[in-house]
Amino acid sequence: MEGTARALTAVVFEPLLPLPLFGALAALAALLVGLALWRRARGAPLRAFVLAVLLLALANPRLVQESRENLADIAVLLVDESASMRVGERRVEAAAAKAAIEEQARRIPGLELRTVTVPEAGRSGTRLFEALSRALAELPRARLAATIAITDGQIHDPPEDGAEAVAAATGGAPLHLLLVGRPGETDRRVRVVEAPSFGIVGRSVEIRVVVEDLGVPRGGAPVTLTERRDAAAPRRAQLATGREHRIVVPIERAGQTVIELEAEPLPGEVSLLNNRAVVQINGVRDRLRVLLVSGEPHAGQRTWRRLLKADPNVDLVHFTILRPPEKDDLTPLNELALIAFPVRELFQVKLREFDLIIFDRFANRGILPPVYLRNIAEYVRGGGGLLLSVGPEFVGPASLYNTPLGQVLPASPTGRVTEAAFRARVTELGARHPVTAALPGANAGDAEPAWGRWYRRIDAAAPRGSVLMSGPAGEPLLIADRVGEGRVALLLSDQIWLWSRSHDGGGPQAEILRRAAHWLMKEPDLEEEDLRARIDGERLIVERRSLAEGAPPQLEVTSPSGAVSRHTPGEAGPGRAVLELPALEPGVWRVSDGTRFAFAAAGAANPIEIADLRATAEPAAAAARRSGGSVTWLAEGGVPQLRPVAPGRDSAGSGWIGLRRNRDHIVTGIADLPLMPPWAALVLIVGGLVWAWRREGR
Repeated sequence: MEGTARALTAVVFEPLLPLPLFGALAALAALLVGLALWRRARGAPLRAFVLAVLLLALANPRLVQESRENLADIAVLLVDESASMRVGERRVEAAAAKAAIEEQARRIPGLELRTVTVPEAGRSGTRLFEALSRALAELPRARLAATIAITDGQIHDPPEDGAEAVAAATGGAPLHLLLVGRPGETDRRVRVVEAPSFGIVGRSVEIRVVVEDLGVPRGGAPVTLTERRDAAAPRRAQLATGREHRIVVPIERAGQTVIELEAEPLPGEVSLLNNRAVVQINGVRDRLRVLLVSGEPHAGQRTWRRLLKADPNVDLVHFTILRPPEKDDLTPLNELALIAFPVRELFQVKLREFDLIIFDRFANRGILPPVYLRNIAEYVRGGGGLLLSVGPEFVGPASLYNTPLGQVLPASPTGRVTEAAFRARVTELGARHPVTAALPGANAGDAEPAWGRWYRRIDAAAPRGSVLMSGPAGEPLLIADRVGEGRVALLLSDQIWLWSRSHDGGGPQAEILRRAAHWLMKEPDLEEEDLRARIDGERLIVERRSLAEGAPPQLEVTSPSGAVSRHTPGEAGPGRAVLELPALEPGVWRVSDGTRFAFAAAGAANPIEIADLRATAEPAAAAARRSGGSVTWLAEGGVPQLRPVAPGRDSAGSGWIGLRRNRDHIVTGIADLPLMPPWAALVLIVGGLVWAWRREGR
């Protein structure tokens, strides 16, 4: 037992002469004594006695007594608490085994038990030997009695199968595995072989998946695989286990598409945790196509071109009408350096290929016949995007409002153009709309905005849709509207370019125009009525955006296991509400606000860990046996007895496991007593010589 003292007594020799010289003197003494005995000299025994005393004095015999303090042996108990230990009753079995081992260790004299927890290791599996290495770094190897590991055997960092590697991993002591669970367990898993992370909207992607049955013979009955895609009805397919199955997924919209694959349970399998797999595919548009038609040249003409050319995802087709038809100077066509405006090709043949059409101060002086303008209106109703940035030409007879296109415009001109300095303001509705929400420098309440002034606006009446920005007296300035399946935006000023020149402090010109253009092209992040959910770490984050005033409604959250809960989100700004919840279950989380649905995929926190949920001895059994340890299934033999064993003896047997007895100690004191002090040797030598002289002299 640690702290127990004991003494060890021994006779040691510390020769006063080097050993070769001492050996030579001993041989010479033996020769002289032998010669004297052979000649039968009368003083031979006394001479032998004197030489023996001399040699003994030179040998310097000492009586040494050591006081030692015994040190306790140390056993390391590793308790696996990774994700696979949550299957069934494994944690309960592990806790009972841990308590039994600790109770036995308290009853063994001279044993110290150190318990080490093997925690969940994120996406790295069970790192049991890594935890053991950290524990061994803090204790002396000479006192290590054994390592006892309580685990399900799903270990993902076993040492290589070699004596040196195992000794380095186990500290040179026996490793005993105590396995929870049952031998011969079965498990069914869904394994995604390949899945793309993104897909092009309007096209399809392919997912390759395999359903595998572990621990059962191949060639079983077909398995039903259920595919769930967002809010769509589930689809089911029959497939053979162990064979690759291909699933074609059409990408119908931009943003996240969440797909959940679930295989039917295998009778008697250990867990359903890995019967499900989740795939997230991000839908992206393939190069947004924008048609920009500039009319009368003005100071801000290149504003739109610079903005759209700066976006690498936009293909821009830009035409500038430099000369109206009435300005014909009879120059031959073959001498013109400019190409003709391809009206028919753009507005009839290829109109549907564009995601957005922008008219910048465009006046229709007969360039676009009514049939083509009617085509543009039908294009908007069918799902296209249209933006007009207008100036004084919008109130004249050549105004686009006076054409068939006026049917889809969100406001009508009054015929007045106001030219006076003013600062554009974000309306209350605009503060909630994603196009103009949280703009830097925007007005808050009645406060003045912190951006520069404009000097011209076009008066308009009967605005439809959402007025996002207004003039000083509430006059509409930026209007966004939905028409059929498409969208329209109308900017009633041609002065926004002043912000790009930093006039009067400038303003967020690029941000407003970028948001407006992407809202018109139906960018998912700019939907004004939206419900979104995502997984961040182990948290479910839900964001609801709405133009409606008042408190947000309760959200219904359905976990992957089917549990339903209701929560009230918190206000996060005008038109925004956010809800955060723990998301510990892997799978698809479903959120609803009563109208819309959102889905978030929580992948397994440790996919390696749940890839195979069977309890098994295979990964670490070889290391345990090579270290001199053992493998025990707790379900079959119960918790084995702990038994101290001497080094070199068997470390395991039926119903017991061995803890090596190291007998390590520290020396607390040494007592040293000379057995032949110099004065005693001198007396004996002189006495013997005198006695021999007197006897030989008679």
